[in-house]
Formats: sequence, structure tokens, C-alpha cells
Amino acid sequence: MGIDVGGTHTDAVLMAGTTVLASVKTATTLDVTGGIVTALERLLAAPGIDHTAVDGVMIGTTHFTNALVTGRHLAPTAVIRLALPATAALPPMVDWPPRLVAALRPSIHLCHGGHEFDGRPIAPLDPGELRRVAAEIGRRGIGSVAISSVFSPVSAEMEETAAGILLDELPGLHISLSHQIGRVGLLERENATIVNACLRDLADDIVAAFTAALRAVGVTAPLYLSQNDGTLMDAEFTRRYPVRTFASGPTNSMRGAAFLADRPDCAVVDIGGTTTDVGVLAGGYPRQATGEVDIGGVRVNFRMPDVLSVGLGGGSRVTRDPELEIGPDSVGYRLTREALVFGGQVLTATDLAVAAGLADIGDPARVRHLDRDLVERGIEWMTRRVADLVDRMRVSATPLPVVLVGGGSVLIPADLPGVPSVHRPEHHAVANAIGAAIGQIGGDVDGLYTITASRTRADVLEEARAEAIDRAVAAGAAPGTVEVKEVDEVHVAYLPGNAVRVRVKAVGELALVPSGEDGRWATS
Repeated sequence: MGIDVGGTHTDAVLMAGTTVLASVKTATTLDVTGGIVTALERLLAAPGIDHTAVDGVMIGTTHFTNALVTGRHLAPTAVIRLALPATAALPPMVDWPPRLVAALRPSIHLCHGGHEFDGRPIAPLDPGELRRVAAEIGRRGIGSVAISSVFSPVSAEMEETAAGILLDELPGLHISLSHQIGRVGLLERENATIVNACLRDLADDIVAAFTAALRAVGVTAPLYLSQNDGTLMDAEFTRRYPVRTFASGPTNSMRGAAFLADRPDCAVVDIGGTTTDVGVLAGGYPRQATGEVDIGGVRVNFRMPDVLSVGLGGGSRVTRDPELEIGPDSVGYRLTREALVFGGQVLTATDLAVAAGLADIGDPARVRHLDRDLVERGIEWMTRRVADLVDRMRVSATPLPVVLVGGGSVLIPADLPGVPSVHRPEHHAVANAIGAAIGQIGGDVDGLYTITASRTRADVLEEARAEAIDRAVAAGAAPGTVEVKEVDEVHVAYLPGNAVRVRVKAVGELALVPSGEDGRWATS
């Protein structure tokens, strides 16, 4: 079962291998989890469906992204940077929006430690210093800690040692380590780690709520959540790394589009009820952003797809004063109550599509009074906007074929200016849920390596490949199915010595093995 929670709709599919057995689209509820229960109940009510035969449930969720953007449900967090006597000029969270700093109520500590790019220590750890920090954290009643160290992707020793000291003093503490979350780049990696730490309590609640929702409909299969790079993580991994779910929505849609259209290399336009997301697929996986990204005003550098998003969807409001504009304001999940075709009073993009004959939704008679010139100009406005986004995503002069998915894809005609071909595959409205259902297990490496006479370039690349494969297997991939999908190396000229930054991504099929007398399946 694949489930994707969007701002307007919650979509769910049931698949057997590569065959879609059933699909549903329901309105996202204010509490989000309620919409998932409704989708599951409707999906399992389809004829011939046996809920005991479900062996995996994959969910893409907006819970954690929404929490950071709105500043709600964020846990008080202690931030420890191992760097003194360096880096004191720019303390942790120096570039955070004030509203988020106030929401976290952070306890910030600069401590001795850190490494140079080649693994040489800047300063040794001071266990006494860390114990005093632990005492302060305990006095403030803080339960989650983010630890970052200079160049920890090169050497994680100090972060791990510091975590051990804190846990000795405060057993049960939630600790997030930067080398497990972000890439090279101290402030952005540290930010990503703080975001992860402040979401740990919410992650426990969300995983428990999802598990309860499955039990409520009689499904006992293992639960997985979608990650930013198009792969899956199990429930326990989600509790530890909620930050990895942030871009699961667009990623699921792109993966589903590649599967449905059988096109591993193309541009994907996913039009939902609130936003339009445009990304590019390379080898069936989303092209990754090369630098840091901004989420809710916080710059982070963990793996994120390269996606352009605008506020254009089926629920987008149409305004005509002073000139025609569609979005970014949207009625969202209230579309079926507020749009004209559903008896409401708000003119939306969906109303224009129905009036133009592009979609058969609601009651077309309710939009027959719309001015024909307004309808035509509105459709042209949306078409130009989407075509411009696709053009901006190109990295060469070669035009990209486009796959249109999402329930809002009916807003756009079959032809886009400057696009050689446009495909709207079967099941396009639930491509995001299909992308979740077909998710694989991945492992990635992003680190700095030094090439020497005894450690050649080939040695470094093989070491990184092996580590990425091991991480994929440890995350739950079947060992014989893991393949390296991406290798990227950049020589770092601004560092002394022969330093190279290597990124490797490995992906494999989810490992399920029979468990118990009833033949149920479980992760290996």
C-alpha cells in the first residue's frame, strides 16, 4: 500500500508487484492522520481486497515539513558544536528566523573539538566540559540534543564520543549527530541536525499515530516512510531521522511518474490542489540539488531533490483585480466545498478547467456563465506558467519530454510551448502514492577523502561505493539487489593537499522475509 498526504488530497493505492489493484483520493483532514484512516478504509473496501495479504505500507507525509514551516510542535533543543577555539565568530543558529529560535528555546554550547579536513584534530575533547553541559541540559529539562563537529563527515569520532558522554550523564536523551544527517559545510549541516533534533518528539507521535491508524483498519504489515531521495526508511529509522522526509511528496510523484510513463529520463510536472512541483528525472530518480536548500527560512544541506514549486493547483483562487492571476492562495482541502463546480462561491483553477472542457469534475452547469475570454486567458496563463517552469529546469539546450501527473494535471492542455512531447499516463492522479508504494531502500555517502601515493583515486571511489552499499543493506535492502546509481567526485581546490569530495548513492529492493507460522512478512 502506498499513501501520500498532500495539502489538499490524501491519495492511496494498493499494488501487487507492478499492477495497481485499487486507488482512492480523499480530502486531507486538518489532523492529517484522519485522512489516512479514511483513505485506508476506502481502499480496503474495494472488491476482492484481503487486508491480511498486505505485506508493506509506505507513506509520504507533510507532517514534519509543516511543523518546521509553521513553528509548531517543535521540541526545546540543546545545540552543541565541537569546534573551539575555532568557529566562535558565527555561533549556532546565527542565521535562523527569530520566530523559529523562539519556538525551539535552544540551549547553545560551544565546546572544544573538531577536525581539519584531513582528520587532524583542532583540539581534543574535554569530557569535563561536556559533563557540565549535560548538567545544564538536565536542569532545563531538555530531552533532545544536536551535536555537530567541524568536518565530522571526514571523522565522526568526536561526535560519537561526545554523544556517549552525554548519554552516560542523561540516559534516554535523544541525540542527533551531524555526520549522519548533513553534508560537508558546517553551518548548513549543523542547521539540518538541529531541525532533526527538534522534530524527534513529533516523530515518535507521528509514527505511533500511523501505526494506530493501520491497526484501526486491521493492517499489521511493516510501516515505511518515504525519504527525500525517493527511497524508504522503516518506522524506527523515521523516529531517529524525521528530517529525511521533507521532500517526500514531490519525490514520490516523480518516481511514480517514471514508473507509469516508463520514462527514466524526463521532466515531471506534478500539479496538486495547492502547488505545482517541477523536477527532472535521471535514471528514474530525481536530480538532486547540488547545494544548500532553504526550508522555512533555514538553510540546510542534506539530500533534497532539485524541484521548483509555485502556488498553482486545482484549488488556486482566480483573481481579476487589477489583472488576471491564479494562485498562490488556495482553498486547499476545502476545494470540494468552496469551488463553483461544487456549489461554492470561490472561482478556482478547477472551475476554469471544467469551463474549458479540460476536466469533468463537479457540476459543469455551475460554470457555464463564466466569460469565455476569462476562461481562455486563464488556461493560457496556467499553461505559460508551467512551460516556463519546465524551461527553467533544463541544464542543456535539449528540450525535455514532460510527464504530467497529479489530480490537478487536468488544468493543463496536452501541448506545452517548447516541449517536444507531453504524457499524462493512466493513474496519473495518484502517481504520488504509486511512487511511495514502489520505493526502494537506499544508502548514500558524502565525504572528503585525501588521495595519496598509497591511496589512489580508484581506492577512494571503491571505498565510497562499498560504504554506500553497506549502508543500503543496513537500512533494509536485500543484499543481492543493491546497485550503485550515482557517483560524483569533485576535487576541492581550496583545501591543501589532494582532497576530493565523493558522493555515492546505492539503491536496492526492500528485503522482506517470511516470518511466523501464518506466513506474514517482515523486514530482514
